Amino acid sequence: MTGLTNEWFTFVAGTIDKKTCDKIKKWASKKWETSQVETHQGKITKEERKTGLKADYEPDSKRRVSDIAWCNEQWMYDIVWQYIHQANYEAGWRYDIQGCQSCQITRYKKGGFYGFHTDGRGDHLSTLDRPNNPIQHGRVRKLSMSIILNDNFEGGEFEFVSSNKGKCTITPIKATAGSIIIFPSYMEHRVAPVTKGIRYSVVCWFLGPPFK
Repeated sequence: MTGLTNEWFTFVAGTIDKKTCDKIKKWASKKWETSQVETHQGKITKEERKTGLKADYEPDSKRRVSDIAWCNEQWMYDIVWQYIHQANYEAGWRYDIQGCQSCQITRYKKGGFYGFHTDGRGDHLSTLDRPNNPIQHGRVRKLSMSIILNDNFEGGEFEFVSSNKGKCTITPIKATAGSIIIFPSYMEHRVAPVTKGIRYSVVCWFLGPPFK
């Protein structure tokens, strides 16, 4: 895998070919639903500290505006898995990755966005409570992947935010169609508002046991 790799993220431009990008968009075309965000915003209870957070999900237009389609097709997993292991090794993270959640295909129309957020923290509070899903149950999000499916839109930049010595820095990623961005799930990031056209992407979260 060639591209920009540092301690924060791995970015590879133009890796997924146009035919594959178009296939993903076509697959999602009749499966769109309104996106949701995690509702847990309050204090953590004593019980939750023992058993994990009891979060739910609901639409929230102040935090996120987009459409999503969930994909569990094997051909989709074949695409993403061929990159995650190599990136995990070459970036120096070498996290214990044991599974992947459903892939989320996302559509941002004009005005669509996703405000600054993290995908996961990797601690025991973040373990997934999915007793009927052995791949996910008791695991946490450790690495996130975003695949940009098109570039014929304006705005909609993928951006990281970080703080150093009291200074907040926003790092935009100049991504073209087929580009892949891989990063630790605890990194804060956003999709800036789309100002023209429609932005399509795929997001995947890779799982492992909580950090110790």
